[in-house]
Amino acid sequence: MRVTAELSLYPLEAEYLEKIEALIGALRSEPGLELVVNQLSTQIRGELADVMAALERVLANSFAQGGPQVLVTKILNADLPIGEMPVV
Repeated sequence: MRVTAELSLYPLEAEYLEKIEALIGALRSEPGLELVVNQLSTQIRGELADVMAALERVLANSFAQGGPQVLVTKILNADLPIGEMPVV
């Protein structure tokens, strides 16, 4: 099953940008995922198993780097066109 996920990472420390960029970079290196990054969030598309496995790996690594972090995630069981503006 293909899914679309939206992620927003909030490191709760002054030097937050480095951790956000590291998470995005790690996600980009994951096979089988399509990724679109904008100012507010990161959208991912792929097979559910691939998305969940990638999230587990990159989030575990991010958390291991230290400091409190919040990851807000929405996952939809549909293959949305993340590279296009939504039609309302």
